[in-house]
Amino acid sequence: MKTIFTLLTVLFTCSINALGQEPIDITDQTIKIGGFKEEELYFGFAAGDKIIFNFKEADNKQLKEVEIVEYPNSSKFSDYKTKLVENKAIAVTKQGVYVFRFKNSALGGRVCKIKIQRIPASEETRNFNPTVTWETKQETTYNTYTKDVIVGYDTTYIQKTKRVLVSTEQKEDLIVDKPQRVHSTSNGKGSKTALFFTLPQNQISLYKTTKVISWAYWVGVGEEANQAWKQNAASISNVVKGAATYFTTPLGALAIGAITDLMIPKVGEDVYYAISDQTNKDLFLSGNQYRIFDEGKGIAGFRKFTDQSICQGTYYVLLSNDNVVQGIDATVKVVAITETNIYEDQEYIETKVEPRYEKKTFSDPIVKTSKVPVTGK
Repeated sequence: MKTIFTLLTVLFTCSINALGQEPIDITDQTIKIGGFKEEELYFGFAAGDKIIFNFKEADNKQLKEVEIVEYPNSSKFSDYKTKLVENKAIAVTKQGVYVFRFKNSALGGRVCKIKIQRIPASEETRNFNPTVTWETKQETTYNTYTKDVIVGYDTTYIQKTKRVLVSTEQKEDLIVDKPQRVHSTSNGKGSKTALFFTLPQNQISLYKTTKVISWAYWVGVGEEANQAWKQNAASISNVVKGAATYFTTPLGALAIGAITDLMIPKVGEDVYYAISDQTNKDLFLSGNQYRIFDEGKGIAGFRKFTDQSICQGTYYVLLSNDNVVQGIDATVKVVAITETNIYEDQEYIETKVEPRYEKKTFSDPIVKTSKVPVTGK
């Protein structure tokens, strides 16, 4: 086979020489193409050249594909599962780069003998340089699109009315202030009693609201508790002067938050006290199990409530004396803090600014950089 390949090459060369055309060697080499690999050779040719291509697999094994492409993608010759290509001639119509591509799809490598020649069209192109160099090329394209752009603003003035708070007043309301006798356990009238009180009802209207925001109670026994109450009143006298329109008593000061504690006596007769609703008051008086909102036992006690769920309605102060023979006199006080809000309508101008749009066309440049083969330099 080698003898035939060589003989044909010699005969082809002699034939060309006989016509006065002398081929010029571009490359004569042996390359190894690894398994599942691809090799490419790049050469330049002048316009009018004739390419002479010879290929042979050294071990007479097939190569998946041999292809000659005019760069970038104009295929001029291809052969599949080939072992031998002899004196393939390709005419070059214009100066350019040709790619000689060899693909191996086998697991084992292939040893390939490659010879590439050119026959120039005239003496003027005989010394044409077939070496390929790579140059960086930038290609600019434009992405054109249309979008809405703000070109100005339109301002609108709208007259409106809103309800605004103009004043707030907090005030102490005295709900209960009375003594209550609680008999001893041996007294035939019973040692339990209860006092009821009703908190002021909330008043809600468009321009005025009055609501109970907190309330507090005091229970004290005997003269000792009365003296403690007077001491509490004296201790808040300076505070009362600064806020006389809001509260007047120590319990009011506690309910409104001006103070956080009250003085209670340390000696004297004690009493059990609690706060409940009517249902549980009846259970308490009948000796059954009952539920309460607050309770305590002592010579005096107090508590402030701010939970809105129990700032309306009627409640009971429950009292019980555990002394066998001695009855006691308890003083019960309850105050509520009401808050009154006054509203009025006020006019105002609302400024509404809206953007004004127009469609405009834009072109964004897209620069693509790539390396390209060039020849003839």
